[in-house]
Amino acid sequence: MARERTPAELVGAAPEQPPFDITFDGRAITALPGQSVAAALWSAGVLAWRTTRRGGRPRGAFCGIGQCYDCLATINGRPNRRACLVPARPGDTITTQEGHGHAELAV
Repeated sequence: MARERTPAELVGAAPEQPPFDITFDGRAITALPGQSVAAALWSAGVLAWRTTRRGGRPRGAFCGIGQCYDCLATINGRPNRRACLVPARPGDTITTQEGHGHAELAV
């Protein structure tokens, strides 16, 4: 019979490793090894990290499994990353994504 993996093993968590810092809109946030960017932001009390294209309404994680796209964020300069699926890495820079994430393309 196959050995069942623990939740920590499934997400690649390494609780024996020390926490590290990422930044969100210039603010230092502590993340734990194995946490997604969304989980690290939630842990720091950040509930929204993008705004909608129309109306500029705040959005954050909704489904938490990568199906709804509400958690899109700009991570290390790349827009439209699903924060619930991207593992946090030391030194990551997350910025609030405005609208569709491609403001530099606007004319």
